[in-house]
Amino acid sequence: MIARVAALPREIRQYLLVTGNYWAFTLTDGALRMLVVLYFHQLGYSALEVALLFLFYEFFGVVTNLVGGWLGARLGLNRTMNLGLGLQVFALAMLLVPVAWLSVPWVMAAQALSGIAKDLNKMSAKSAIKTLVPAGDAGHQALYRWVALLTGSKNALKGVGFFLGGLLLTLIGFQGAILVMAVMLTGVLALSLVRLDADLGRAKAKPKFREILSKSRAINVLSAARLFLFGARDVWFVVALPVFLATQFGWDSWRVGGFLALWVIGYGAVQAMAPRITGRHAGRSAAILWAMGLAALPALIALGLEWQPHIMLLGGLLLFGAVFAVNSSLHSFLIVKLARADGVSLDVGFYYMANAMGRLIGTLLSGWLYMTGGLTATLWVSSAMLAATVAISLALPKEA
Repeated sequence: MIARVAALPREIRQYLLVTGNYWAFTLTDGALRMLVVLYFHQLGYSALEVALLFLFYEFFGVVTNLVGGWLGARLGLNRTMNLGLGLQVFALAMLLVPVAWLSVPWVMAAQALSGIAKDLNKMSAKSAIKTLVPAGDAGHQALYRWVALLTGSKNALKGVGFFLGGLLLTLIGFQGAILVMAVMLTGVLALSLVRLDADLGRAKAKPKFREILSKSRAINVLSAARLFLFGARDVWFVVALPVFLATQFGWDSWRVGGFLALWVIGYGAVQAMAPRITGRHAGRSAAILWAMGLAALPALIALGLEWQPHIMLLGGLLLFGAVFAVNSSLHSFLIVKLARADGVSLDVGFYYMANAMGRLIGTLLSGWLYMTGGLTATLWVSSAMLAATVAISLALPKEA
């Protein structure tokens, strides 16, 4: 097996290393989220306190993507990827302290480091693909397939991580689960330090810090569309949906967690298949048409909640996940395609900063809107945000 991998072209070997790093990190990221939610709920933390544990995780995603892209261009993507792996190991180690030390501020700090680690790893993985795929039309098709596979497999594995976190908590307890993940990720980090190319993604000209803000109109437009796209998902998915399933449908926490884990796995599978679904149509027109189709779904679910809540919500959620997955894959391909070849991580980092900002805004709105207007209010706002995604996407360059 090792001999076969060694015989592969250098670009393929590097892609496998990057993808393997990303997969390993994603498993621990999904498992850690489920472990924290379930364990601290068992300790008697309120839903609001559990939600606060992830506040810095989301906030630092905004900062990390902005600064991380600059670091990747100056230092190389191998260093930012390895730094992300190392920070995740450290964040896991912080949770191995005695239970009495696991206060809200301490766990928030560990989650902040985990959030920084996650976005360094993601930005590095997405940027690295640009440097490993040849230019030209054939290269663009290969790029679309590679990006879709990386993104889709990541989300599927995050869903597997939800299951893994619950299973490890049941079998070996919180600290045993944390220790297993820390040891596994340390091994992945050691392999990455030895095998990943030293100059991967490093810009030939060292970018100045002021260059972290994109000067490309196309990147700015796509980033704004991404902000509203992910805000539209999280405004009803993050807080409102799980609470609604628990309070209105009477589901227990395991049923809610299991259903959402399966949703994420299915979502990732559709992302990976997006190139087959859209064919060669993966540019501006496809992004606009798929966003238009997605914008109608939350409004239709909101209208149908009073009629058949179970069918409309669960069926609508599955359809929303599939269409959203294609939208996400198209955006992920476009940012890598439009990013500059030299210093790709600057553009990708700026774009994922907008992604993180959308998630943060959506998360905050999700709780507030649910308290004031219920799930229906979050769905109408989701539809409005998706309409904004369509409007912004119209400004993308026609050659995109």
